[in-house]
Amino acid sequence: MPRAAQDVMQSLIFSAVLDAIAALKSASGNLPNNLLRQVQAIHGNVTMADLPKELQDAIAASTRAAFAGLLKEGYSVAPRDAGPARPAPRQGELVARGVDRTPRPSSRGPRSDGPRGPSGGAPRGPRGDRPSGGPPRGPRGPRTPRQD
Repeated sequence: MPRAAQDVMQSLIFSAVLDAIAALKSASGNLPNNLLRQVQAIHGNVTMADLPKELQDAIAASTRAAFAGLLKEGYSVAPRDAGPARPAPRQGELVARGVDRTPRPSSRGPRSDGPRGPSGGAPRGPRGDRPSGGPPRGPRGPRTPRQD
């Protein structure tokens, strides 16, 4: 009976973690202080080159074993681009070109006017050079006193 993908992945990850811990122990020479120092050096931004050589080797071996285990269980492992080729569309058949044409729910409801406003003219928005839409500012002319 074939095992579920979740069970296969769980066993592969479990064995990879155990192998990594054993590699850290051997890299520290079974000294508790060295082991603690190496474990504390592992963080979210650590790179493969920053890890001890024994741990790097254990990760590489676990990765190879994981792919072999997936293939042994009957799961296919391939890059996304290497998927099965799709047959050419028949004449007159519509083809989706990566555009999702499913309607999306809107929180505001449908628009009653088109994209150019209610009158169908130019789109609403700021005019002029300034973000506020007013005319461009420049030096003002001479001020004249108000005549009451």
